[in-house]
Amino acid sequence: MTQTSAVGPIDRVRIELRGRDGIRLAADVAGDPAGAPVLLLHGGGQTRHAWGTTLETLAAAGFHAFTMDLRGHGESEWAPDGDYSIDAFADDVRTVALSFPEPPALVGASLGGLSSLAAIGEHPAEAVARALVLVDVAPRIEEAGRDRIGDFMKEHVETGFGSLDEVADTIQRYNPHRPRPKDLAGLRKNLRQRADGRWVWHWDPAFVSGRWGAADETRTSLTDPERLEQAARGIRVPTLLVRGRMSDLLSEEGAKAFLELVPHAKMADVAGAGHMVAGDRNDLFNDAVVGFLADGSMPSSQKATT
Repeated sequence: MTQTSAVGPIDRVRIELRGRDGIRLAADVAGDPAGAPVLLLHGGGQTRHAWGTTLETLAAAGFHAFTMDLRGHGESEWAPDGDYSIDAFADDVRTVALSFPEPPALVGASLGGLSSLAAIGEHPAEAVARALVLVDVAPRIEEAGRDRIGDFMKEHVETGFGSLDEVADTIQRYNPHRPRPKDLAGLRKNLRQRADGRWVWHWDPAFVSGRWGAADETRTSLTDPERLEQAARGIRVPTLLVRGRMSDLLSEEGAKAFLELVPHAKMADVAGAGHMVAGDRNDLFNDAVVGFLADGSMPSSQKATT
């Protein structure tokens, strides 16, 4: 595996991309514009800041790297019609990817991965992407893990948090294996402060309870295994599946099923990481992704270990 070294300060520039029907999508970009483009797409309830040092690491490796807030998340525009279906997210990914001078590599975590999978696999005749990296997600996921994420997201939708300490405590309970941050300033990137002073997550509440009328319906609309398996069969580009070894969302069985659907795909199994692979073990995650994108020749059962 290619080992990435620590990178020094690299400038990231705030830009705006356009998704389906012109929806405004906030993004950061870093690296040489002449480098091969890579688009990072976060998971549901996250923002473009969820990747740790991945953007800078990709830029330092010669890529033109982008990290984008999905619709309704971070600084991106909220869907005027409340449409947060898999179709909407996938159409955004496809629209943005096709706007690049050349097809980008898509690196998608969870929801960003499912959206990328649909965008590529359901449009095989289009050059949507040159490569795909799925981060701890596949067509077949564990319902218990999915529901735990959904419950966490809707827990404080209305009430918010009284302080950043309260936010940190809540995250610690959700991810007990990850150390509680000593500096809470970084949490501000994933939150916004209401006029009453309370902190709320930096995404549209309609993402979990709006147009679809119920959170459970929203969750299942985004994780349709039959549809996603059909999309996976249409994947022809080099593909890497990165799984957190401690994940409660993507099991070994779910990963194996994906590799059977996409037999040319490679896999990296990241030790010490749960579902939030990039946040849990950013060093190993960066090594896996940069190594794959740099040469595409990872062994089919590459293991990232501590």
